[in-house]
Amino acid sequence: MASRVVALVSIIVILLDKSLASNSRPFSIQDPQHEQYRSNVWEHEDVDISTRSKYFGLTTFAHLPYNPTCFEDASKDAAADIVIVGAPFDTGVSARPGARYGPLGIRSNSQRISPEFDYDEYGFNAFQSWATMIDCGDVPMLPFDNRIALAQLQKAHELILARGSKNTTVSPIPRIFTLGGDHTITLPALRAIHKTRGPVTILHFDSHIDTWSPVRKLSAYAGVNHGTWGWHAFHEKLLNTNNLHVGIRSPYDNPREDLETDKKCGFEIINAKMIDRIGVTGVISAIKTRIGDSKVYLSIDIDVLDPAFAPGATGTPESGGYSTRELLAILDGLDGLSIVGADIVEVAPAYDGPGQITSLAAVEAAHSILGLMVKTPVGD
Repeated sequence: MASRVVALVSIIVILLDKSLASNSRPFSIQDPQHEQYRSNVWEHEDVDISTRSKYFGLTTFAHLPYNPTCFEDASKDAAADIVIVGAPFDTGVSARPGARYGPLGIRSNSQRISPEFDYDEYGFNAFQSWATMIDCGDVPMLPFDNRIALAQLQKAHELILARGSKNTTVSPIPRIFTLGGDHTITLPALRAIHKTRGPVTILHFDSHIDTWSPVRKLSAYAGVNHGTWGWHAFHEKLLNTNNLHVGIRSPYDNPREDLETDKKCGFEIINAKMIDRIGVTGVISAIKTRIGDSKVYLSIDIDVLDPAFAPGATGTPESGGYSTRELLAILDGLDGLSIVGADIVEVAPAYDGPGQITSLAAVEAAHSILGLMVKTPVGD
C-alpha cells in the first residue's frame, strides 16, 4: 500500500513540474507580446496626461476651479456667480468640537462629483449652466481669538460680494455657499450679506433653535456662539420677521421663555415630528407659505438629520431627526425660493464612521442647494 502511495505522489510531482515548465516560459526580448506591452506602457513618450481623474489635483468641492485670489484685493479677477468658501471654525460650540475639519471632510467626499459628469435623469447639470462657480478654499480664521476669526470670515465674504458676479445680466451679486465650521459662522455671513442686500429671511434646518439669549440663557459672558447667533442676527437687524426653523426636536430647560424669545426673533417652527403627520410635501408647502417671495439665506445644521444618518454631527446630536432622503426630498422641493446665500455646518469628520456618511450627506445637501441657486437667479 505504501509503495502505491509513493508511486502516485511521484506521478503528481512529475505532472506538476511539466505544467509549471509550460506556463512559466519567460518573455523573450524578441517576443512580440512583450514588445507591444513595453511600447504601449513603459516607453510611450507621448502618453496623454491631460485626461482628468476624479482623484488628482487640489481637493475643491466637486472639482470646481480653485481661485487663490478670492480673499485678496477686491479688484482681482476672481468674479464668479456662485462661490464656495470654507470656514474652519469650531470654538463656538457648547459641546463637541471638531467642525473646523468640516470643509475638508465635505470637499474630500465630493470627489465623485465633477462638472462634466453630473447630469440628473432630467438632463439638468447645475455646473453646466449660466452660473460660473469657483471654490475659494478656506478663509484663514485665527484659532486663538473668536472675535478676530469671525471678523476675518465677514471680511472674506465682503470682498467676494464686492467684486460682483460674472454673469451680471442674470444675477448681479454673487452668492456664497459656506462650508462650516460650527453654526457660529452663519452670523458673519449674514452681516456681510446685509451690506449688499439688506435684511434677509433665514430658513434654518436644525435640531436646535439657536436663538438663545446670551444674557438670560447663558449669562452675559456667553457672547456669540453656535446657540446664540440667531438672537444676535435678529437684534442686529439682519433678519426679517418671517424666519423659519425646520426639524427642531431638542429639549428646552425653560420652554416658555425659550419659545417666547424665539418668537420675538421672528421665527416659527416646523418640528421634526410634523413630517410624520404632513409628510415631505406638507413640509415643503409650509416652508413656501412662510417664506413667500422673500430673499432667503438657507442654513443647514447637519444635526437636522438623525444620528443614524449623521453620526459625525458636532455640537449636541439629537435623536429623532430626518433621514438623508427626507432632507434631500425637502430641499429638492424648494425650487422657486430666492436663495441669496447658504451654508452647511457642524460636520465633524472625527466623529463620523469609516464610510464618512455625515460628510456624504452634507455633500448631497450642498449639491441640491447649488441646483436651487442655479434654477432661481436672484436680482439685486
